[in-house]
Amino acid sequence: MVLRALPWLIRRSFFALIVALLAMANSASAASSFFSALLSQVQSLRVGVQGETSNEQPPIAGLDFFEVDGAFQSFIDDSAVFDGISYVVVDAKATLHTETFGDHTEDLVVMLASTSKVPAVMTLLALDEDSSVSFSVDQPVSTILPYEGVYTDRTIVQMVSNTTGIPGLSALNSYGNPFGQTLEDLNHLCTFAASDFVEFEACGQQLLTNELAASQPAGDSFDYGGSQWQAAGVTASVAANTTWNQLVDQYLGVPCGLEVFTFGNPWQELNLGISSFNGTVESLPGQSNPHIGGGAITNLADYAKLLQVHLNGGFCGDQQVLSQAALDRMRVDRGGTVSINPTPYGMGWWISSDNPGVYDDPGAFGAISFIDVERGIGGYIAIDDYSREDAGAPVDLVRQTIIPLIQAVIDSR
Repeated sequence: MVLRALPWLIRRSFFALIVALLAMANSASAASSFFSALLSQVQSLRVGVQGETSNEQPPIAGLDFFEVDGAFQSFIDDSAVFDGISYVVVDAKATLHTETFGDHTEDLVVMLASTSKVPAVMTLLALDEDSSVSFSVDQPVSTILPYEGVYTDRTIVQMVSNTTGIPGLSALNSYGNPFGQTLEDLNHLCTFAASDFVEFEACGQQLLTNELAASQPAGDSFDYGGSQWQAAGVTASVAANTTWNQLVDQYLGVPCGLEVFTFGNPWQELNLGISSFNGTVESLPGQSNPHIGGGAITNLADYAKLLQVHLNGGFCGDQQVLSQAALDRMRVDRGGTVSINPTPYGMGWWISSDNPGVYDDPGAFGAISFIDVERGIGGYIAIDDYSREDAGAPVDLVRQTIIPLIQAVIDSR
């Protein structure tokens, strides 16, 4: 697929993307920087200072979230970057608490970055459990796709556990030519392309048939993110003969009654320092080539419904969208069992090493979702600042302070 007709600005955005990503690829301390925030946060110490409390809405369902709200309010008061933050806490049956701070509202729709990963895996596993479609997360993707390539011997499970051996975000300098004017020149960089000239399935074939330097055998290493996630989504779309967003809507959106849960591809614009996204589905760029690992948008109530699926045995209302077995599989540690860079990670979920039963899914903008399977609760924290100036701070706050405070609320009842 030829990109010669791309405007100069769009071609330049690939260069900006790589410059920004390469600058941080080897910096484990750059917690506020783009995707590398996720790599450093998983190793960060979960130590935090509890903020001052403030008077907010009364507790719901007999639970007192006064201290939790206070910690969030103090964070906003002390931040020079964030003008708002919001969160929701649920159990299997109900919303326990919702609160907004600063300029956030409950119906605000935000970009999730990598907090898209858990819903993406849910979609893939729901397709796997649909007997009317020939699709398996456990078989090599060559059994699904009409072509073979250097990576088609890998499975969907390996792709979404970051253990395919396909270099992830730590190796973006080998992904392709940022000045490329053809799909072949862009190579694995097509994962981040928002232009209509880059077609989703064609990009997937490019990824699976072109080997990157420093590739490893499947199952030997953990390398977070990157084109392996895009390959997983493309394989699912080919198997079902539909678009990725139609799959998300079929298996999650409709049965769960979601107002908005859509994938696009915002990364080209963001790395030019611009964004056309204004909180509406129509303004989200890149929907023709959705970024599977980090391109979704949603609101508090919709993400809360998806978290409840993980707590109630896989149900949205009366409809079971995922089996309990599928949900359990998402939490099995696969990233921590490899020989190279072992990191506790399931499928979409980072696995807490110092807070047993807690699994989370943080994003490069600072959003984060989590579940605590021992207490039967989950939560989602929304961020709408996309500058990435201090994106690690909200994630650190949630991991170090907010989750322990919420756990204390639940334990006190």
